[in-house]
Amino acid sequence: MVMNSLPLAPTCCGGIEFRWGERTYVMGILNLTPDSFSGDGLGGDVETALVRARRFVADGADIIDIGGESTRPGSEPVPVDEELRRVIPAVERLAGELSVPLSIDTYRSAVAGRAVEAGARMINDVWGLRRDPELARVAAETGVPLVLVSNQRDRSCRDIIAGVISDLRWSTALAMQAGVDEANIIIDPGVGFGKTVEQNLEIIRRLAELKALGRPVLMGASRKFILGRSPDQRLEGTAAAVAIGIAHGADMVRVHDVGPMVRVCRMSDAVIRGRRVGD
Repeated sequence: MVMNSLPLAPTCCGGIEFRWGERTYVMGILNLTPDSFSGDGLGGDVETALVRARRFVADGADIIDIGGESTRPGSEPVPVDEELRRVIPAVERLAGELSVPLSIDTYRSAVAGRAVEAGARMINDVWGLRRDPELARVAAETGVPLVLVSNQRDRSCRDIIAGVISDLRWSTALAMQAGVDEANIIIDPGVGFGKTVEQNLEIIRRLAELKALGRPVLMGASRKFILGRSPDQRLEGTAAAVAIGIAHGADMVRVHDVGPMVRVCRMSDAVIRGRRVGD
């Protein structure tokens, strides 16, 4: 079990403080796409999104991540206007209804800027600023936390841990050059995103090595193909990945099945961080 050698400064997000190292935070996934790989896409249905988000909050989610473009292997990019049509009404509605902050899952600065105006309080960039470096400026000017993901879909990497660390160092440096506060940067090794099954398993197994970057680590292995053939048979695999990830230093986990994974996190925190079960 590996914990931070030095405590990290808290990250403020929409009036909530993420106090890294005290417990594992849970990010609930809200897909406003018609073609999500996990079979949970809502296709821009705001009312259904609100119902699901309320359930996530009741189940213990600390933040809700809203996305309007599928990241499944082989998916095609959607036009900016279509992504905005899917996500902005939901962000506007949910921001006024929920007690937890919202994150916008996008790599486009235009979408990120509009979403923050609408009420999002975190930006989750699955391309780590490689597709649209202007997104860093949006995060800097609005003062919201920024998740930087290591994505290998456009290049191969033989030494996956070295590649991920190099990738995240580059993204972090670019974000800070744009004026993003270091305390607002969260890193994600990008389970999936162009990596092989073996590389994904190695990332989870060696997650602690990312602590060398001195930033909180988000892990998103939920329902991904490495866990089984069918998305509806990946709950147990997700639970195992979450527990092992926490043991190796994950500070936040991004999940579809919020209720069960909150319980996994609480038990893992009891073992690893010495918290009481249920805290």
